[in-house]
Amino acid sequence: MGIQDYLRALRSHWIGSLAILAAVLIAVAAYTVTQPKVYAANATGFVGTGESDNPALGSINDQLAKSRATSYVDIAKSRATAQQVIDDLGLRESPASLVGKVEVSQPVETVLLKITVRASTPEEAQRQADAYIAAVADQVKLIESPNAPTPDGTPRVVPIESAELPGAPVSPDPIMNGALGFTLGLILATAYAVVRQQFDRRLRRPDEIEKRVGHSVVAAIPAAPVLEHDRGYEGGIAVRGARTANSPAAEAFRKLRTNLTYMRVDNPVRSIVVTSARPGDGKSTVAVNLAAALDSTGAPVVLIDGDLRRPSAASAFGVDTTGVGLTSVLAGLVPLEDALQRPEGFHNLQVLPAGPPAPIPSELLGSRAMRELVKKLRGQGYVIIDAPPLLPVTDAAVLSVAVDGTLLVLSSGKTLDTEIQQAIDSLETVNSEILGLVVNRVSKKTGVYGYGYGDMYDGYVTEDDGSAPAPRQSRRDDRDDYRGGGRRGGRGGGKSRRSRRRQYA
Repeated sequence: MGIQDYLRALRSHWIGSLAILAAVLIAVAAYTVTQPKVYAANATGFVGTGESDNPALGSINDQLAKSRATSYVDIAKSRATAQQVIDDLGLRESPASLVGKVEVSQPVETVLLKITVRASTPEEAQRQADAYIAAVADQVKLIESPNAPTPDGTPRVVPIESAELPGAPVSPDPIMNGALGFTLGLILATAYAVVRQQFDRRLRRPDEIEKRVGHSVVAAIPAAPVLEHDRGYEGGIAVRGARTANSPAAEAFRKLRTNLTYMRVDNPVRSIVVTSARPGDGKSTVAVNLAAALDSTGAPVVLIDGDLRRPSAASAFGVDTTGVGLTSVLAGLVPLEDALQRPEGFHNLQVLPAGPPAPIPSELLGSRAMRELVKKLRGQGYVIIDAPPLLPVTDAAVLSVAVDGTLLVLSSGKTLDTEIQQAIDSLETVNSEILGLVVNRVSKKTGVYGYGYGDMYDGYVTEDDGSAPAPRQSRRDDRDDYRGGGRRGGRGGGKSRRSRRRQYA
């Protein structure tokens, strides 16, 4: 893996990685605070052999002192020296324990002995360092000249620098511990992110999706407030309005429009089903904005709200969704021209709402009447059909055989590779052509775009033969029979004044 792969893994799983790093830093901080403070004091001794008037003898004595100084390091670390310090200061610890607190060094090419003693208080460290260098001098004297007086030329240790009172503890070291903790935390956080990345089945980046799924990504739609219905951006339509027409989301839908326009030169794509693997991936948003983007080209466009179980595409344009619609046309209750509505502000786009609820939507969408309807509209311009998700119900797969191709929408960071593969298998089973994948919400999350399919599709998940039971209806739907009159049925009473003004001319 390269550095970009590690950074991508950390970016994808930054919450868990940050939690691990924070936990390690907190643990290191707690360890640092709870550790006892240790102070260090330094004392220095000089190894000499006395004075001499003979220069040659002085040089020899100097070499002797240097060679002896190296041996005195072991004498300073001996139990005998430590025991003398304990006796002189009246300490209550063993020689081995005291030796463990002492560091003795002899700088190269010098005749100096440096003693460093660690203790729990500054005063105790200073006192023990001074006592230790004196004890070393005594032990060397006992070894080099056991019989007094000491003759000239005999090596000896002379304390030359008393220990200073330490001003700050040498342990614990917050800066060093913090640096080590940060390094350890970063390593653990990176390891966690890499492991999660290897076993993570959620699809995120378009290039990774193409490798794992085997189908090309024709558009990547960024997550943006403009695509949320509750933000006041004209029903989630990004390609219209002064505030949103030049947004990254609008440009992404224009790119999708361009890709579809030039996808097949000899046999242009004119009728398209837009669906997703699961609810909440934003397939209705894609269908609505694609239709709006095609409207700006000047070609006739018809958006069909083919999600008969949970319709939402038509409402994004503010048209009347309570009267006649697709189900009314397929049942032969009204002609197509009476069911089409032209949204305000659009010159080439017409919307066909879902219409009254159908008892078995999959059978109605797979009927010959539906195929003839798509064929008729395709001859006049573009046809965009918003279809239900593929995994809960079979409606989208049934619809896909009546169009030129299918766009499969997935949600970046949420849709699993197994889910998108099952959706692809469903389309390939009926020999539907997959035009490509649309990756929705590719940037950082700014909200959730969902339609609450969970309750609407209860009982449909295992149905794939068109025999699924009818969805639950409200009391209002129960009162208005599918073929009845009034507000939902009948050619005469099925349209409001507003929808009549917008009917197909």
